[in-house]
Amino acid sequence: MTEHDKQDEVAKYRLKLEETADLVARIRHEINNPLTGVLGQAQLLLREELSERSRKRVQTIEDLAIRLRDIVAQLREVQRPSSEVDNAKDS
Repeated sequence: MTEHDKQDEVAKYRLKLEETADLVARIRHEINNPLTGVLGQAQLLLREELSERSRKRVQTIEDLAIRLRDIVAQLREVQRPSSEVDNAKDS
């Protein structure tokens, strides 16, 4: 493989990484918006008088929404700008 071929492969790989980071950013945005609403509504419901059964159900909704929020937040690591990736590689 020539040096030019290697540079082409690296360029293709970087483009694919950038496309993946863009996709992750869109996914995070599309999940976070409704998730924020679900979490907020669950938290508002928990301030009201509810039967024990209803309270447990709403608490489950809140717990799962928080879990999803934390998972989506972890996707930020995939989104690092390419300059950060380049700097990390050079270190």
